[in-house]
Amino acid sequence: MRSTAPRNNKLKPSSNLIMNGSVRVRVIRTLLAIQNGQSLSSVLDPLLNSLHDGDKGFAHALLLTTLRQWHALARLLDSLADNPVDEVEVRTTIQVGLVQLLYLEVADHAAIHETVEAAKEIEFAHSTGLVNAILRKVAKNPSKFRKKCDKKHSLPNWLAYQLKQDWSEEYDDLTQGLRQPAPMFLRVNSAVTSVEDYQNALDGAEIDADIVELTTGFKVANSSESAATTLSTKGLRLHQSTAVNALPDFALGTASVQDMHAQLAAPIINKALMAKISAQSANTDSDSDESNNEIHILDACAAPGGKLAHWLELISANDESSLFHVKQDNAETSPAITDIKVTAIDNEAPRIERIRENLQRLNLSQHDLQQADNSIALNIVCADATRWQHGKNKKAATNEPVFDAILLDSPCTATGVIRRHPDISILRTEEDIEQTALLQADILHNLWPQLKAGGYLLYVTCSILKQENVEQMQDFITHHNDAVAIEFTDDCSWGIEQAIGRQCLPIDSASGDGFYYALLIKS
Repeated sequence: MRSTAPRNNKLKPSSNLIMNGSVRVRVIRTLLAIQNGQSLSSVLDPLLNSLHDGDKGFAHALLLTTLRQWHALARLLDSLADNPVDEVEVRTTIQVGLVQLLYLEVADHAAIHETVEAAKEIEFAHSTGLVNAILRKVAKNPSKFRKKCDKKHSLPNWLAYQLKQDWSEEYDDLTQGLRQPAPMFLRVNSAVTSVEDYQNALDGAEIDADIVELTTGFKVANSSESAATTLSTKGLRLHQSTAVNALPDFALGTASVQDMHAQLAAPIINKALMAKISAQSANTDSDSDESNNEIHILDACAAPGGKLAHWLELISANDESSLFHVKQDNAETSPAITDIKVTAIDNEAPRIERIRENLQRLNLSQHDLQQADNSIALNIVCADATRWQHGKNKKAATNEPVFDAILLDSPCTATGVIRRHPDISILRTEEDIEQTALLQADILHNLWPQLKAGGYLLYVTCSILKQENVEQMQDFITHHNDAVAIEFTDDCSWGIEQAIGRQCLPIDSASGDGFYYALLIKS
């Protein structure tokens, strides 16, 4: 995504940040790198790795808090300065100082002195008078300026305007919620242990966590009638974020860090696929060529692999969630599923490697699946989802449908995860929405012909913008007569009902991120 580059940037920080100087200077350099278009995820580790252990906590809090309050701090700075402050290095330095005074409760003399020294260290000594004057003014009445900073949103004005258009009733809570830290959630590997047992293990490690349970109801096609199905998804919400190496058996694959609303994806598409298999078994003659007991599924845009891993966990679990345990009306004429082929694609080699690493930790690599002898074949492909075709290089117009179910974790502006990635509010531009919506449409148009009739596609984004979500689905269905939206029922305990699908906002009782879900069936 494009971002606006800062002006007069003498530091020119890169992804290979060489950190020298005080903690505040390193944070300032990191913020400049983000304003130059680099993501928080690419610069955070270099920053923390450059520091002594005793400084890492402060640096992390200073950086993340500055990002969360970035736009509100910018407006406050403009109101405090007699003349426009155009130099991005100076603005960034002052905003780092303001955060210390307003949000981190750093002692006045330390915050002011160290920030002024930081301005000198980054070779902007000419600005020390301005930095000192503004910070001293705020230090005289920090509560007043904190209230002023908190009064409105901390988003770019274009994004705040769009949220006002999309979510007028929820606007105030939503814009304030996006500037808060997000809780840490865990997904427990159901193939290894239960949520309740892992909560007990956390208790033993003196880590407090609550069980969060979300119920999903939707209607599935079954012969000539529509039947309702419900499922329950359980996860753990930690009272405080914890290093993963402190979690019991994390390295052994017992649990994964995954937002609660993200944990809905795999159970929904898995349950829909099970409904398809049951309906197919009930309506297929045993002598028919369609009595194929092989299932082929696709996870598109799969990196970093959390939803893929969750789906594999469900498939391989020794319970009713496994595709191998689909109940057959007539076991003699409708054999159980014996082979499941799983294809996962993403378009960047480093992201593919991230998928492999995550599956390796969870004992879900192809080798692990083969060792378990559960007839699951996994193929991970580096490919562009706007052009990729399963099998040989066939043109989209002639490519035969092969997949029984598709999970599309679609590219989006990621506005629903700003609490976890506050750099998004700096990196995204208004033009990105239109570009992203076009990319989403291209992927949908390419993948849909590869879905079998009666197959399901689950469309997922971590966006809270309607153009990328419900409006995208409405446009897609308008141009695809064989696409039918599956209705989520009132049994759902999450999200807000839309014309198509449901929208989670990061302000509900579960405290999960902003996710959109739409389930389509190919008629």
